[in-house]
Amino acid sequence: MKKPIGITMGDPCGIGPEIIARVFADGLLPEKAVVIGDAKVMERAVRALNLPLQVQAVASVDDALPGGRLMAVLNVSDLPDDLPIGQVDARAGRASYDYVVRAIDEALAGNIRAIVTAPINKEAMKQGGLNYPGHTEILAERTGTDKFAMMLANDELRVILVTIHVSLRDAIDLVTEDAVFRTIELAHRAGKAYGIPSPRVAVAGLNPHAGENGMFGREDLDIIAPAISRAQEVGIDASGPWPGDTIFMRARRGEFDIVVAQYHDQGLIPVKYLGIDNGVNVTVGLPFIRTSVDHGTAFDIAGQGKADHSSLRYAFDQALLLNAI
Repeated sequence: MKKPIGITMGDPCGIGPEIIARVFADGLLPEKAVVIGDAKVMERAVRALNLPLQVQAVASVDDALPGGRLMAVLNVSDLPDDLPIGQVDARAGRASYDYVVRAIDEALAGNIRAIVTAPINKEAMKQGGLNYPGHTEILAERTGTDKFAMMLANDELRVILVTIHVSLRDAIDLVTEDAVFRTIELAHRAGKAYGIPSPRVAVAGLNPHAGENGMFGREDLDIIAPAISRAQEVGIDASGPWPGDTIFMRARRGEFDIVVAQYHDQGLIPVKYLGIDNGVNVTVGLPFIRTSVDHGTAFDIAGQGKADHSSLRYAFDQALLLNAI
């Protein structure tokens, strides 16, 4: 029997528990899954949404039973019943980190075959004594992965980032030839993971018009172009640097299979503009598949039954797809 997909609960005070509950309540998950989180919090979400779902607390992944309206929860925390919903809470921040760590350890041990993550809250984690910019850095540290990148994908675009959660001022300094080359390599690897034999990797420029031949900065000429040449020398179909204001349109038209963006907003705004319902966050370079929703904890609507679970279901389906290729 195939190992299950592990779904981390995310921040217990956010929308993670309710979108997970809705995915299970739909009764349409094509393969076995286990939630890694807190059984009492999941029961609270099920009751609040009045869903026809039974929560099964388990001590190990092997104890999880598949099927129907049953949700197995690998119980990692024991949070208080009065934990507030929709608020930053240090206990929730610490617990959300513990869920991710447990999921990583289960994946490395071969007990689950992929990880799908619900959203965490960086401020809550910081209040809990954990200073991580996001999931990606936790995953890389725990697995000892040096070469990794964040990729956002939907039905129209795949975008991978050279720099992630840093200030724009710091991002410019972090765009080095080695960093760009490494991201191009990971883009090539991601494209092949999606079943593309020779992925066409387009690299966005850093400056307006990709620097306009040095008129608007020399980073594109002196840093990004040499990284592209290095990638071409090792057989990667890489091109650019292309102006950032047209590269995503060209990718949507089918000219490229994946885009390398230099900084967070350059890459994520185009993907999220197309809608977060069918968006997925993939960490490239890990020893296992990890996908995530393309949104945050949404404290402003948490506990109100308004959260849309489409992105979580899409992330689950993408984890299955990447496992199957």
